[in-house]
Amino acid sequence: MGWAAYHTRHMTGLFDELASLLARGGYVMFPLIVLSLVSGTLVIERTVFWVSVNGKASLRRIARLNRALREGKRDTVEQLIDGDMTPYGRLARRMFTEGASDAVAMEAIEDERHRLGRYMVALSTIITAAPLLGILGTVLGIIQSFELLGGKSTLTDPTAVAGGIAAALLTTAFGLVVALVTLFPYMAFRGQVGHALGRIEAMVAAAQEGLGTSRPRGDEPC
Repeated sequence: MGWAAYHTRHMTGLFDELASLLARGGYVMFPLIVLSLVSGTLVIERTVFWVSVNGKASLRRIARLNRALREGKRDTVEQLIDGDMTPYGRLARRMFTEGASDAVAMEAIEDERHRLGRYMVALSTIITAAPLLGILGTVLGIIQSFELLGGKSTLTDPTAVAGGIAAALLTTAFGLVVALVTLFPYMAFRGQVGHALGRIEAMVAAAQEGLGTSRPRGDEPC
């Protein structure tokens, strides 16, 4: 009961802080919060993907597969690619079954390039859009504050204007935080894409050296 009560109070406090943030930042906070949630989801998904693809166990498997391809050990290659659904496994399977010709290799590389770069455009868009939305919220807030200053009614509390401007700047700060939190994983993922493409090109070279560029026997169309 104690833990449940603590958890309930914690969640209630979190929702209260979120409501206060929305009230202070205005309507622009809604898309910014949505962008932050999307960013967090994509970063987690891509992190899990790259850990599974470029982890130590996967790299050892790639080294064994490249060695088997280079030496033309078809039985070993077939065992290693069996059930391997990583980009490297799919590429090796294509070249093993269809031949390691340049045409097959280029088609397979382009297919894997698309998978490796998945969600990168979305993350890049968030990095660009979040600060712009933050600035938009700040500009709107400042406009409202100057409307108070230029209004016909007498302004009895000047601190209200200062508080309005401070609240308006909240959207810029939040937008910059979303962009920065997204930027560093995005750059890391770009690095992983580059490393993966380099390993894929090395695998193609190993396959062409050991398996040849012709279609394997028995796979020719009748």
